[in-house]
Amino acid sequence: MSLKIIFMGTPEFAVPTLKALIKEKLNIIHVYTQPPKKSNRGLKIEKTPVHLEAEKNNLKVHHPGSLKNEEELNFFKEINPDLVIVVAYGQIIPENFLNLSKKGFINIHASLLPHWRGAAPIQRAIMNGDKFTGISIMKIEKGLDSGPVMLSEKIEINNQLNYGLLSDQLSILGSKLIIKAIDLIDKNKAKFEEQDHKKATHAKKITHEDEEINWNNNADKIVQQINALNPTPGACFKFKDERIKIWKAEVIDQKGKMGTTLNENLLIACKDFAIQVLEIQRPGKKIQKVKEFLLGYKIPKASQIF
Repeated sequence: MSLKIIFMGTPEFAVPTLKALIKEKLNIIHVYTQPPKKSNRGLKIEKTPVHLEAEKNNLKVHHPGSLKNEEELNFFKEINPDLVIVVAYGQIIPENFLNLSKKGFINIHASLLPHWRGAAPIQRAIMNGDKFTGISIMKIEKGLDSGPVMLSEKIEINNQLNYGLLSDQLSILGSKLIIKAIDLIDKNKAKFEEQDHKKATHAKKITHEDEEINWNNNADKIVQQINALNPTPGACFKFKDERIKIWKAEVIDQKGKMGTTLNENLLIACKDFAIQVLEIQRPGKKIQKVKEFLLGYKIPKASQIF
């Protein structure tokens, strides 16, 4: 296989795909990723996970802050790729780039399209209580994740899966599926099918509002929210003016006044049943098991939390 490939990706989710391309000894002529950023404390500059993996394998790396200028367009033209593989790159590819690759821009999207187009498909699938999600290999066209799909494969979402665990599973699945896709593209055997646009749902970006737990919701809905936001950014409630994050919880068949603790062990009433908090974190502190947490921070029975 002699296709000249550009790889575009940024977070840890994209790394297994880059590793798979390298393992297959495909001709990666350039890697695009987001620019290095200052760390939280501003003490050093941190390169993206894809950047680090590319450097480890002596691949050429390009990290423009924006693609929307003539200089970047000309740079891309000079590279002259046969195929572009995109995995969570972090920028929308400008329309005038899309005809500069002979065999197109192929995206690994973490949902079963047309469901959950957009920025947060994994989180939204968990928050929505979906039983299945998966990977779609699609061609990038004008419009948000609306291009035709070439391959897809589904996996089950169980109540033990959080965002981090499901993301890991999907990234591995995507890395396997893209190798099959590239082989079909190289042999001119790829078949793309239009999405049913009437069935499209949008996975909007996670906001601060999504992080706030509403105790008026059913218990299973709240556990889904907690799972969807673990390991980042976390679902939270307020108690004594502190924003406390819950990282793990389970549904318990008990009832009580919504948003009230039903015992000394942080069993909290929801609309229908209750949730038992299992892992929790105060601001600036480490994540703790609930029993350990309550040794140093009391939340008495019948406390109202928000």
